[in-house]
Amino acid sequence: MITLHIENTIADYDAWKAAFDRYDRARRDHHVLGYRISRPVDEPTKVLIDLDFDSHDDATAFVQVLAKIWQTPLSGSVSSAHTAPEVRTLEEVTSIRSM
Repeated sequence: MITLHIENTIADYDAWKAAFDRYDRARRDHHVLGYRISRPVDEPTKVLIDLDFDSHDDATAFVQVLAKIWQTPLSGSVSSAHTAPEVRTLEEVTSIRSM
């Protein structure tokens, strides 16, 4: 599995989440298998998003979609950073769900 790990600084979580939810169809159409959203407990203006894909090609293609989304006025209105979110492509090598 390939994961796009995104770190973003936001102004307001509820506004950001509403904007994120508007792109559910784009995620489905671009082969996102699932996602996780996390927030550091000591940094409420930060969100960490993990988007899962079957292939590196699908993940790489979605980075282009994200670049377009991040240029929209809606994205600028919910982000508090003046730079684009940080994106890393991760390959899962080991996963243990319970012990």
